[in-house]
Amino acid sequence: MTVARPLRRPPSAPVVLTLLVAFLLVAAALVDAVAPLAATTMAGAGGCAVAAARLLRLTAGDGPDRRVRRRRAAVLLTVAAAVVGTTVAVLPLAPAFHRAEVAAVGLGAATLVYALGLLLLPGHSRLTPRARWRRGVDIVGLGTALLFAGWVLVPPGPVPPVVRVVTVVGAGVLAGLLVGALAGHRHYPGTARCRLGVAAVLLGLADLVVLLAYRAPAVALLTAVPLLVGGALLTAAGMTRAAAGDPAVPTRPSPAWPRVTAPAAVATVAAAGHLAFVGGFTPTAVLLGLAVIPPLVAREFISITDQRRWAGRLAAREAYFRTLVAGGRDLVLVLDDELRVRWLSAAGERWFGLRQEAVCGRPLADLLHPDDAPGVLTRLAGRPGNAAAPLPGDAVALLPGDAAAPLPGDAAALLPGDAAVPPSGDPAAPLLVARMRTGDGGWRETESTVSDQRTVPEVAAVVLHVRDVGDRRRPERGRPRGAATDPLTGLSTRRELLRVLDERGGTPGALLLLDVHGLGPARDAAGPDPLLAATARRLRDVVGPRDLVARLSGEEFAVVTDAGPVPAYALGERLLAALTEPCPVPTGMARLRVGVGLTELAATSPQDAVRQADLARRRAVQLGRNRVEWYDACLEEELVRRLDLERELPGAADRGELDLVYQPVLALADRRPAGIEALLRWRSPVLGTVLPAEFLPVAEDLGLLGELGRWVLDRACRQLADWSVGGRELWLAVNVTLAELLAPDLVPRVAAVLAGHGVPAERLVLEIAESRLGADLPTVVARLAGLRSLGVRTALDSFRAEHASLAQLRRLPIDLLKVQPRPVDPDEDARPLIDVVVGLGERLGVTVVMAELESEPDVARATRAGCRYGQGFALARPATAERVEAYFAEFPTTSR
Repeated sequence: MTVARPLRRPPSAPVVLTLLVAFLLVAAALVDAVAPLAATTMAGAGGCAVAAARLLRLTAGDGPDRRVRRRRAAVLLTVAAAVVGTTVAVLPLAPAFHRAEVAAVGLGAATLVYALGLLLLPGHSRLTPRARWRRGVDIVGLGTALLFAGWVLVPPGPVPPVVRVVTVVGAGVLAGLLVGALAGHRHYPGTARCRLGVAAVLLGLADLVVLLAYRAPAVALLTAVPLLVGGALLTAAGMTRAAAGDPAVPTRPSPAWPRVTAPAAVATVAAAGHLAFVGGFTPTAVLLGLAVIPPLVAREFISITDQRRWAGRLAAREAYFRTLVAGGRDLVLVLDDELRVRWLSAAGERWFGLRQEAVCGRPLADLLHPDDAPGVLTRLAGRPGNAAAPLPGDAVALLPGDAAAPLPGDAAALLPGDAAVPPSGDPAAPLLVARMRTGDGGWRETESTVSDQRTVPEVAAVVLHVRDVGDRRRPERGRPRGAATDPLTGLSTRRELLRVLDERGGTPGALLLLDVHGLGPARDAAGPDPLLAATARRLRDVVGPRDLVARLSGEEFAVVTDAGPVPAYALGERLLAALTEPCPVPTGMARLRVGVGLTELAATSPQDAVRQADLARRRAVQLGRNRVEWYDACLEEELVRRLDLERELPGAADRGELDLVYQPVLALADRRPAGIEALLRWRSPVLGTVLPAEFLPVAEDLGLLGELGRWVLDRACRQLADWSVGGRELWLAVNVTLAELLAPDLVPRVAAVLAGHGVPAERLVLEIAESRLGADLPTVVARLAGLRSLGVRTALDSFRAEHASLAQLRRLPIDLLKVQPRPVDPDEDARPLIDVVVGLGERLGVTVVMAELESEPDVARATRAGCRYGQGFALARPATAERVEAYFAEFPTTSR
């Protein structure tokens, strides 16, 4: 959007009168009608008085908070104008030999007040650190050049101290004002005018200081009049504009002022003038001249850095948009004024077979069907920007079938308004319907949205976004089985499947649902690929002539057969064998993974039959695919239960639904508690109490094991810290899964939890089930060793007391071994193996805990084998923390 340029108001009567009076006073002084000092005083003081009066009007009234700073700025600028006017007015009253000092004092006071006022104007506080750094370098460069110019242009001979001070300070102040005004005159024109006006006023005062200090001819004082009067009035005009909101000029890039050449030019002109009128340079002047160079080099370096940064951003943005265009389905054509193809996107070769070198430079008419080209070209050749201009009456549009016929009446290929909304979503954009040539000589039915950018200088082209709509229009061709047949495979569709199932009624049979993993659904729109075609062919080859084969989605197929349960299962096995055979594709051999769900067709609705087969298919997929699964009611209950668990488990810890129960571990000799095991329970308000054996596999599939493990460890250690207050020296066992044990952050996390609750490391035992160790035994050994290095004890749970387990027991750095009292084989005698495990544990320094002691004979058997500790229902049942604490109260002291 372009911002309108503000109207320029003519100067007001007081401003014109002030300028006229100043001109007359200067003219009168030049003809000796008025003393030059008196003319300078009257003109300067009068100009400052008029400016102060204009500024004073801006300080009245109340407004929103954002204008408070501007009113304060107007007050300060009014005071500064008054200081300048007073300074000029008192010069004739001061002694001649002190006038330079009086002017210098007024210059310093005005500079301070002006600086405070300008800092309150907009445009200063919004600068970024990088912009402030650039601004500072520009000020240093220009200020150094001005200082050098002032230093070498003063008359030769002794220089009054007040002139040196004004030269040094004035150079920096003028540089700051000029740089700020030049840099911000586009965005903040009012503020820029204020800065230029202040710079002129201060330069006029500095001129008076220098002329009075050198006792210059009186007529030379008239040179300060234009600076004083013009600067004061320009300051008032700029403040008026800034107080009104500082409307900016039309939004376009700000022209760059010569940041490097301007300081160099100032220094060069000053040096040339010095050489011409004075001669050689003093060492101080040489040093000041050399000081101009470093800021110029720094500014050039900043410019190069900015150019590289902007070039990198531009390249990244260009690559980003190029990627968006290249990855889209729509073909983008850029046409010149003669409607010749200037550029096309990568979709041209990918979806239409049109190569860049073969299309660029050709007229658009060569790509359009001869019947469609006239109407499209007439529309595109119309007046730029006339997006709603209709096509002539002989324009054509694509009708059902392969032929194109003229539209009746004044109809056109352009469908404006509510007739058609283009894919871009802009109802006002024109939509062209035409057939476009493909690279193999065929025709594609397309719709194109037009973006006429011929009036945009950066583009100067017509942009077409072309979309292939052949698949969408194909059902309109009137083919009898178009809605019942999949266009890519020739198989039946879901609608046809439901229709056939509905017509079967209660006829016996079976429905097989197949999940074929490896077929990409995103490739459907590009046509049937060899893998999809091979899958459809293999399905037809295996099923019987009366069986129906349907494609339900990208990777789902269905088969309806009249066979009974056993033949239907055999058919599923044959389908599984046929589809899992390697299939040749252009990139090699592809292997598909298939899950088959099977259900009998009884007196159920088609939707129920599909749902039951889908449940069986999902079960086959969950079990790893490449299998056939029957549907039954128990399966549905399991799947529904699984879905309930997957829905309710996330966030259970945050909702406070998790709980721990504790089962004591007793010393078998005196039945006193030596340790305790923390067991996780999920108290779901929807599902009731759920045991870990049921929800931990779901948590593993959902990636929640880490969250649950962290909660259990923190809660268990907190409870152990509470129990340790009473002097009980118990160890507490926490179960960890293999995934938790292999996590890289397990050891530091355990250390942090122990330190946070003040629990000694040797009081914590981490248990890992032997059956979960798997093949990654070296990593398990390393992680257990890391835990033991902290002082944490480790335990191997559910030790099976088999020969393989006994062999790997020596490799595991564990402290406790939990053994089941019953062998895996019910016919095997447990006592010999228990004796071996207890003896081996004593030799390895491992404490053996007999778990799952469910009866007194089990306890007696473990005691005879020499086992020191036991755990089970026969000794103590799991209970809440409060009940376990009451149980501990029966034992004044506890063994360890």
